This record gives sequence, structure tokens and C-alpha cells, in this order.
Amino acid sequence: MISLVPDEKTGYTTKRLFKTEMEITIDRNEEQNLRKTLGERNDAEAHRLMRFLKMSDLTRTPGNPIHELIGHIIALPYFAGFDVIDAPEIVPADISFDLFNFPPDHPVRSASDTYYVDPKNILRTHTTVMWYYYVNSPEIREKIKNSAPLKVFSYGKVYRKDEIDRHHMNIFHQLDGLYLAPSKEKTITPEDLEEALAEVARGVFGPEIKYRFNRDTFPYTDPSIEMEVEVGGNWIEVLGGGLVRPVVLQNFGIDPTQYNGWAFGFGLERLAIISMELPDIRLLWSCDPRVVQQLKLGTKYKEVSKYPPIIRDISFVVDSDFIPNNYFDLIRDIGGDLVEEVKLLDRYEDAEKFGPGKISYTYRITYRSNERTLTTEEIDPLQERVYRETAETFHATLR
Repeated sequence: MISLVPDEKTGYTTKRLFKTEMEITIDRNEEQNLRKTLGERNDAEAHRLMRFLKMSDLTRTPGNPIHELIGHIIALPYFAGFDVIDAPEIVPADISFDLFNFPPDHPVRSASDTYYVDPKNILRTHTTVMWYYYVNSPEIREKIKNSAPLKVFSYGKVYRKDEIDRHHMNIFHQLDGLYLAPSKEKTITPEDLEEALAEVARGVFGPEIKYRFNRDTFPYTDPSIEMEVEVGGNWIEVLGGGLVRPVVLQNFGIDPTQYNGWAFGFGLERLAIISMELPDIRLLWSCDPRVVQQLKLGTKYKEVSKYPPIIRDISFVVDSDFIPNNYFDLIRDIGGDLVEEVKLLDRYEDAEKFGPGKISYTYRITYRSNERTLTTEEIDPLQERVYRETAETFHATLR
């Protein structure tokens, strides 16, 4: 292995891993400055985002099945020669959305779906953002100049506001792949992409896995497809991708008459949960040795102990511009990983009863630890805080 020192002009660090493979790490000075500014703030959102950023990246945590998945996939012979790029977690919103052809009114641009560090920067919502950093690295600009193939993986934590249940978290891990071929040498077809996705499926689930493809829609690929695998008699969506749109190549400064190719991306938690039949996504973050020793791909997880839940309901009336995803973040702030699920039980409007522009919500919060039995003495203060901060933060009237 040959390691090269960081280039002070470009901010890129390159390691030669194999004969044709590079690992590229982007200079993080701008991200570090943004983290510093975020850490100096004293508002709830800043504290929340700093907590998210400090959480471990499981793709780079040896012994974790998410890390194991990455190793399985990038080591597949089919992907020999692919580069790997480690891109920032705080990125400009315009790079994340504009360059990838997201329309101005796309929901992902809203603060109800995406975590904004400031008006211009966000916590990355997908590792696909690595395209920008990859094609602008000096080594890759040289490859483009020489009409060489471009092949790269990127993986790590991504952040999206989401509901709370046993199969969803607002912080998860994603793997993205990009392959661009010189058009004078090869025209990439949907069949080429299907072959690549099938390699991933076989590499994760074994050679006998059954899979199928359906049409899908993504802003930066066309045509686009999703892949489903059959598990326990059920078809489950696991991967998505498509052929890169020419306009997106142009956005990245690549001549679409000179290059064409495929791209795919997917969440790693779903693959791990399917592989191990995990009942709860939080187990992937567990430090309990009884849990950790079982987290091996292809090994069915056996429940350590089904600790009893503690359930609390909350009903309140708020203005009609109330955003549930923001409410879920408040509950995460208070309950942390003790919150198993937040379920909407009821939502209705009654102008006569509540007034115009008002909506009533009832949520059921399920508290449960995967490692121990919770007590009411432990949970009641948390729930009291939920009541209090619901009223204060959302100007809610508790019912």
C-alpha cells in the first residue's frame, strides 16, 4: 500500500489500495468550521444536530454487521477496481439537491424532511452527494481528461427526519455506487445495472436468493428501477438505481456525449435486518454483549429477553402548520433510545370545538429497552417532560 500525503492545494488525500483502486478522503476544514459554529450555539436544534453528528458511523465500526455488509459488497469481484470516497457529513444544500435535479418543490428540500445546519448547509440526506466531491478530485479530473472509466463507492451515515418505530431511525447508513463508462467504448444499458444489483443481492443474501426488478422514479436517473428480494415468501424492496440522466452529468461538468453509466444507492439497515431477522433497528447500536455477539450477517437473531413496554398516551391541540417529524425529534431528544415507537392514534379537526386552524392529535409513545426492564419511576419524569415541552415548544393545548 502506498499512502500519499494530503495535497494542500486541493484538500484531497489519496491512498492507493490496489493497482487500480483509490481511497479518497475530502478535506474537512469547512465541515469542521460548521461543526464548531454549531457547537457554540445554545439552541435545542444545534444540540440535537451535534448529538447526531457524534454518533458512531457503523460502516466504519469493525465488528458491526453494517461494517460487515460494506466489506462483503466492495470486495465482490464484480466491483474490482472501484474507488472509495469518504465525503463530508455536512454539505451545501445546493450540491445535494440542485445538481441532482431535485425540483424546487421536492419535499426533501423542506426543513420538515431535512436537517439544516444553517440556511445553506444540511446534514447529508444521501451518500450520493459524493459524486460532486469525486468528480472534482484532481485524480478523477485527470481520468476524465483521458476518457478513463469512473468507478466509485461511498458509504456512511445519512440523516433524514422520520417517524419512530422498530424499523426506522432518522440516522441510518447508506451505500452508493457510480459507474461511468466512456461512450466511445461502451453504452451502458438497464441490463448492466440489473447485473450489478444482482451481484449485490447474491453477495449479501447468498447465490440462491430470488430477486426481481420494478420500474421506479428518481430525479437523477432515468430509467430507474428498484429491486426486491424474496424473504419468507414476501417480496421486500432493498435496492434502487438507474441510468444517470445526461442533464445531471452536465451539472457535474461531465460531457454526456462522452460518458454514460449507472448509479445505485440503498440503506444498509434494511439489508442487515433482513439478513439477521432483527426485530428492532436499535439493536444495531446496542453495546449489550448478549446482543453484540449475535450480530452476524446470515445468523438469525435470538431474542435476549423481551422486556415489557411502558406505554403513555398524549393528546393535544395545535395549529394546522404542526409538523409531526419535528415532534418526533422532540421525543427523541427526551427519551433517546428508550423510545421504541410513536404511533398516531387519532387526528381530527373540529372548528367548533377547537377553533379555526386548529388540529387535535393523539399519540401513543412506547418506551422499551432492549437490555433491561424499565420502571415507571424512570419513565414518568420523561413523560412529564414530553407533556411540558409539547406545550411550550409547539404552543399546544394539552387535552
